[in-house]
Amino acid sequence: MKGIEADILQDGTVDYEDRVLERLDFVIASIHSRFNMGSREMTARMLAAMDNQYLTIIGHPTGRLLLSRAPYPIDLDAVIEKAAATGVALEINADPHRLDLDWRVARRARDSGVAISIGADAHSVAGLGYVDFGVGMARKAGLGREHILNARPVEEFVGFAQRRRRR
Repeated sequence: MKGIEADILQDGTVDYEDRVLERLDFVIASIHSRFNMGSREMTARMLAAMDNQYLTIIGHPTGRLLLSRAPYPIDLDAVIEKAAATGVALEINADPHRLDLDWRVARRARDSGVAISIGADAHSVAGLGYVDFGVGMARKAGLGREHILNARPVEEFVGFAQRRRRR
C-alpha cells in the first residue's frame, strides 16, 4: 500500500496536488504550522481539509504535545460532526508526547459514528512500539476492534478510503 501524511495548509487545502493524491491508497492530513490561528479560523481550516475527496484520516487532530504545547484552538464537536458526515477517520496519535486524540474525545467520535485510526507517528523503527500507547487510549475510550480503522482487514481499510473518493 502507498500512503502519505500531508500538511493541511492555512486555507485548508492539502499540500499535494490531486494528481499525486489520487495515486495513493490512503492520505493522512495533519496541521503542522500556524498554530496561533483563532478557533474559528482553525476549525474552518480543518473542516475545509475534510472536503478533499482523497483525505482518509485526520492526524493528531488537536496538535497537542503533552507538557510542551497546548492543543490549538479548535471546535472538536464541529470536527467530529464533519468527520461523521464525510466519512473521514480521526487518529489517535500514539506517540507518548502527543496521545492525541484524548480518550474522552475519541469516545465522543465513536458515539457519532466516526472511525478511529491508531497511528504510531513513528520517526524510526523503534517508534512503531508506540502503538501500544494508542491501543491503551482506545481501550480507555471504550473502543473495540470494530471502531479502529487500521485493525480491520486490509480490504476493509482500502474500501473505506475508496468510498471517500466516490463521495
